[in-house]
Amino acid sequence: MELEDTLSVATLIDSTTTKIQQLQKAFADLESHRAITLNLKWKELEEHFHGLEKSLKRRFHELEDQEKEYESKTIEARELLEKREAAVLAKEQASLARLQEKRDAAIFAIANAREKQRKVSSEDAAVVTDEGQGGAPSMEEKPPDAMAAESNLKDIKVSSESGEVEVKSYPQLVTLCEEMDSKGLHTFISDNRKNLAAIKEEIPLALKAAANPAHLVLDSLEGFYHLEVPNLDGKKDSSLLGLRRTCIMLMECLSVLLTSPDLVAVPDVISEDIKKQAKSIVEEWKPKLDVLDIDASNGNSLEAHAFLQLLATFGIASDFNEEELSRLIPMVSRRRQTADLCRSLGLSAKMPGVIEVLVNSGRQIDAVNLAFAFELTEQFSPVPLLKSYLKEARKASSPVKTGNTSPTAQNEVNERELSALKAVIKCIEEHKLEEQYPVDPLQKRVVQLEKAKADKKRATEAAKPQPKRPRANSVGYGPRVTNVATDKPFYPRVADRYPQYVYDRPYVYTGPADNHCPPLMGSATYTLSPSHGNYFGNGYQYQTPYLH
Repeated sequence: MELEDTLSVATLIDSTTTKIQQLQKAFADLESHRAITLNLKWKELEEHFHGLEKSLKRRFHELEDQEKEYESKTIEARELLEKREAAVLAKEQASLARLQEKRDAAIFAIANAREKQRKVSSEDAAVVTDEGQGGAPSMEEKPPDAMAAESNLKDIKVSSESGEVEVKSYPQLVTLCEEMDSKGLHTFISDNRKNLAAIKEEIPLALKAAANPAHLVLDSLEGFYHLEVPNLDGKKDSSLLGLRRTCIMLMECLSVLLTSPDLVAVPDVISEDIKKQAKSIVEEWKPKLDVLDIDASNGNSLEAHAFLQLLATFGIASDFNEEELSRLIPMVSRRRQTADLCRSLGLSAKMPGVIEVLVNSGRQIDAVNLAFAFELTEQFSPVPLLKSYLKEARKASSPVKTGNTSPTAQNEVNERELSALKAVIKCIEEHKLEEQYPVDPLQKRVVQLEKAKADKKRATEAAKPQPKRPRANSVGYGPRVTNVATDKPFYPRVADRYPQYVYDRPYVYTGPADNHCPPLMGSATYTLSPSHGNYFGNGYQYQTPYLH
């Protein structure tokens, strides 16, 4: 309809010239019959009508341009709206897909757990029958991991009728818990640290045998700071580190006992008196956190971890401000329990701020791990963070000029870059980011650096002077013999040439920053000033089998 109106207006404007000509002819006829002379000339009328015609045409074209502009804007708005609708639909589909995957995984895990429980029950019944008949129970050939898991399930039994706890693998645990012997419990765990995983599975059941499990765990915290005596090299005593790890593990096991209704027979294990004792310990520990050096902790602080675990286990986190607690998270960001600990403390809403602090302080891998744990990968994209981490690592790994680089300094530079590359590769593989960030170029660089390291080591070994061999009579020295094999091989062992990279926990990595922060529990804000120093060099120096 609008197009027809436009065409009709254009036709009328074009017919203006014809109308003027007709008017001119009529005017001439009128002038020939006039009796008196008219003052008005035809030329003036013609100019007047032509002026009206031009004005109408100009206005018409202006309206046409405005109409076209409006139509183009309308089309763009419709296209943008369609794109947004498509994006929203895609996000909905992706969310539904993720939800379906989690639901399927949960159903699969529940089904597996039920199947394993059924198998264990049937095997226990078969064992009892065979023993009653005087025969020995048979065992099918299974992988070591599966056999160990089934063994732990078989050995740990709870009698719901009599209330007695039977722990077959380590019955000493039950005895120590019944006697409320916290020191003996520490000693037993330290002596059996090689079997720490199996012990940790049985401790929740053993704690049930204690008259007051919470009081036993609080007693075990004695000496957490009392025995702190640094060695001459500035490192803490290994026995103190072992004691602190044991304290954390016992608090975690008490949390398992409290959150497992099948294992807990008495509902109110954490009484008000127990909470008061826990709060007194918290007040004693709190000032010590202010003097902690974040460089020394490197995201793996046992002191901060124990403090947060104490709050979570005994349910006294509400006495503290969430902002204060969130300042401690960067100090434990490399601990494997960090995500669960944050959820227990109700700090999930604070995680974007914590991740931002980690990113700004050059600890992007910790940030990526927490982003995946709390589903914040859209806000903190993993691949750009990992690339930024490698970029900073290479920048921090080349502090000296090429002409002034000593062999020792160059080895340290290569070692830092090698550690950073391996940490990034492990993070990519853990979170399945290979499609977004291919690891082939990174692995080629790792091979290149390891080959250069091995070549330099061989060159150093070859450059060492050969010792002179004494004569048979032990007087003076004989001529140097070059064709006799020495005790030490010319080429180092394979394990020395290509050392294996040990990851003792999922979130351990190196980071390019020296971070100094103000007192953690008393400051108003929390910021970590990024700088580059020896952070890459000390990330993997401490390896211990007693880590939990």
